[in-house]
Parts: sequence; C-alpha cells; structure tokens
Amino acid sequence: MATRSDMALEMQLGAVEEETSEEAVRSALTAALTHMHSGSNGRRRGGKALVEHVEAARGAAAGAGEWHVVRLLQDSLDYAEGRINQLDFKERYRIFQDGARKELHRDFVASSLRAMHEWLIAASEAYLRDHPGASAQDVLTHFKTQGADTSFLQAPDDRPGRYVIPRGRAEISLWLERLLRSDRIDIENPATEARRIATSPETLALLAADHDGRLLLQAAELQRRTAGLQALRAVVDDTDATEADLQRALRGNHWIFGGRYVGETARRRLVPGDEVDIPLIRADGALHIVELKRAMGLRRPLIRRHRNAWVPADAVHEAVGQAVNYLVGLDENRARIREEFGIETRRAGALVLVGHPALHSDVPEEEVGETLRTFNAHVTRVEVLTYKELLDNAERSLAGDVGPA
Repeated sequence: MATRSDMALEMQLGAVEEETSEEAVRSALTAALTHMHSGSNGRRRGGKALVEHVEAARGAAAGAGEWHVVRLLQDSLDYAEGRINQLDFKERYRIFQDGARKELHRDFVASSLRAMHEWLIAASEAYLRDHPGASAQDVLTHFKTQGADTSFLQAPDDRPGRYVIPRGRAEISLWLERLLRSDRIDIENPATEARRIATSPETLALLAADHDGRLLLQAAELQRRTAGLQALRAVVDDTDATEADLQRALRGNHWIFGGRYVGETARRRLVPGDEVDIPLIRADGALHIVELKRAMGLRRPLIRRHRNAWVPADAVHEAVGQAVNYLVGLDENRARIREEFGIETRRAGALVLVGHPALHSDVPEEEVGETLRTFNAHVTRVEVLTYKELLDNAERSLAGDVGPA
C-alpha cells in the first residue's frame, strides 16, 4: 500500500508541531511537511522519506520524554501507512479539525435509528395482532429471539432487494457453540464456526450422521490451521510484505502464538492515540499485545557486533521502545479500560515480532536466536521473537496435534 499523504495528515502534523517543546521534533516535522509540499502539480508527496521524517520526530519525542507527542506521531504513522482508515481518523481525532463533525455521518446514523424504530413499532403491532393476550415480557422475548437470528441474515438470489432472517438458526447455532466449547473439541472461534455450520445444510447433515461431529470438526480445524500457517509463511518470506500484510495473515490465528492465549479482543484501540497490532487475551484474563515489524522485508539488521559479542541492533530497540510506550499507556488507563471494556491490563505484556535469521546470511541462525534470548532474559514484560521462531513453534504445535494419542 502506498504511503498516504493528504490534508488530514498535514493538519495533524501541524497540530503536533504546536504540541511539542523539543526543537529536534519540530525540525523533523518541518522536514516532513516540506517533503509533503514538494510534490508536482500541487500534489502532496508521500513515500518512504515522509515515513522516515515522522519516525525521526517520534524518536526525538521519545528521547525528550514527550510521550503524548509520541502517541500522536504514532497515529500519524498508522494513518499514513494505512492502519487507520480515513473516516475513523477524521471522526476520532477532532482535535485536528475545525468546525462541527460530519453532518453526513450524523444523518446516516439518525436515519438508521429512525428506520429501526419504525420497524420495531410495525413488528410489535403485527405480533400483538397475532397474539392479542401477549404480555410485555412476551414481546421482549420475541424480539430477543429475532435479534439472535439476525446473525444469519440472507439475501436470496431470486428475490433482489429483499433480505430474509431464517427462524430457528440461532437455536441450532447455540447448541453447536456449546458443543464446540466443550473440552472434547478444539476449535479456535466456536461462535464463528457455529454460525458457519448452522448456515450450511450440507455440513449440518454430516454432523447429524456422526456421533457428535468430533472427527469432522477436528479435521476441519487442523486443515484450517495448516492453511493459515502456509499463508503466513508465504507472507514472511516475501521481501515486499508490509506490516499490514503480516497482520492480515495473522488475524484470526491466535493459536500460532501458543496455548497461553484464549483469544483476540475485537477492540485494538484501548488507549487514545494507541492502536495495537494484535491484542491477545491470556488464560489468566490479562491482555498481551503483539507488535509487528517487517520479516524478510526488514531493511535493517537485527543484531550487530559489539566488543566481540553480538547484541540487538537499533531495529530491535526501537520496536521494544514502541511496545513499552503501549504498555505505559495501558498502565495509565487501567481503571478506565477495565470499566469500559472488561479487560485487565495490570499484568499486560508484549511480544515483538521482527525480522528473520536469513537477513544475516553471514551469521549462524543459532547466534541470532541466542542473542535475542539473552536480551529477553534482561527485559521485563516484553519478549522479542523472529518470525522464523514463531513459525517453527507453530509447526511443532501442529505436529503434536496430528501425532499419536
């Protein structure tokens, strides 16, 4: 994806320039804005140079301890590199906009709410006509059932412009979800898998013919994991793959990170200005964030020689510093996050995925791994892994799943 360079980004960088008191940050931001204005025919210029200028400003802000500026600049990078979409950016970061919020968005929400209420009134009247003695609780129960079935909304090909909510699918899905959550079957996302099966008559028939579908479901899950691992390996080996490509390949595959994690949270932005790449939930209920950097596409070394020993290079230290910034933000907002989202961040940790031993063709792979393991032993709350080590661990996990009982 090309680097985004537009008016919204320019306005944000200009506002950040007013927030900082550090001359080095201002200088880097001036360079970034100058670069943006150097495009031909009045167009704003993006590219790698723009990202490097903003990264330099972020590094200077971190060095000066201006953590609020670091977070604003991280938002700038996330937006420029496509990790925050434009509508979300413009709506959430009103500090960088003059005037009222978008009327078009407001009117869309208003019209949707109006249509929903009109439907509720009409549906209530129809239900009461068919059930004249129904109580208020009966009406509420009726709508709760319909609400559960809306997850299975269908658009029949032979009825253009019409949508159908199939009744009864929610009950089947609930039964399947309970089965999938049992300790007899290992399924990564029981709710999603249950909905998929409930909407497939063919799959339901197969499950009905089997004792409880265990073999079928286990085989399907193993196949899904194998395919996901192969897809991730292809992205890791691609020298042009971006962090966004790696994030897409890892999404929905939290099993790859090991058995300590029970799932991913749907919300990636828990702290204003910080959006983590992959938020995992550990078995003890605590948050664990994953920070993604490039794999074979990393343009800088992972380790370097220092006094006859290998030590982590700047790429590792910068990634760890970014992860630490996220953890600081989680610590500072712990009470609000727990109250609003029900997520515990007190014991939050971070995993940094960066690079690949093959980037150092002149260094034995064991040296790269040992250097990072030594580094991890002296850092609290943050662990650094190469993508190869992650893939190797996942491969061993799959081998154990298909091994002898």
